[in-house]
Amino acid sequence: MPPRFLVRSRPLTILLTAVLATAVPWALHAAPRVGAARRFTLRSATLPPQSTFARAQVYNKYGCRGRNISPALLWRNPPRATRSFAVLMFDPDAPGGVWWHWLLFDLPASTRALMAGAGDPGGSLPNGARQARNDYGTVGYGGPCPPPGPPHHYHITLYALRVAHLDLPNGAPADTVAAAVRAAAIARTGLVIPYGR
Repeated sequence: MPPRFLVRSRPLTILLTAVLATAVPWALHAAPRVGAARRFTLRSATLPPQSTFARAQVYNKYGCRGRNISPALLWRNPPRATRSFAVLMFDPDAPGGVWWHWLLFDLPASTRALMAGAGDPGGSLPNGARQARNDYGTVGYGGPCPPPGPPHHYHITLYALRVAHLDLPNGAPADTVAAAVRAAAIARTGLVIPYGR
C-alpha cells in the first residue's frame, strides 16, 4: 500500500496536469528531437571508396615507380572548437612497425581542402602550415612503397586540434609530431587505403 501522503497528493497531481494541458499545451510533450550532429568527414576525389593508390600517389624509389603526388583531400563539419588541423599518414603493416608517410600540421582552421600535390615541399599549402620529415627521410609526402606481398593498409587521418599551432621545433621526429597532434586532438576522421605490389 502506498504511503498516505502519496494517496492524498493524487487529486493535486490531476489538477496540475489539467491546468498545464490547458494553459501550456506543449508542457506535457517531449522536447522536439534535435537532428543528429553533422559528422566530421574526410573524402578524396583521388581516392574514392573501394579504391587503391594510383601510380601518381606511389613513391618513386626503392623499386617503386610512382610520381609521389599527395592525394587531394576534402573535409566537412569539423567541431566548432577547432583551431587548426593536422594530417597524419602511416602504414601499420610495415615490416619494422609503423612507417610514417606524411605529417602535416598547423593547417589553419578555415582550411577545408588540400589540392593534389600539396604535400610536396614546394606544394600549395595554406600560410603557416608545416610538414615534418617522413620515414623516407624527406620533408612532406612520401607515397606507398610496400615490399612485394600482401597489400598494406595506409591510414590517412585528419585531426581537428584545440590549438592554432603546435609548439614543435623544426626537424622534430615523426613520433614526436604524431604524439603532439594526438594530444591536441578534439576529433578525427580518416581513410584507410589498401595498396600492394
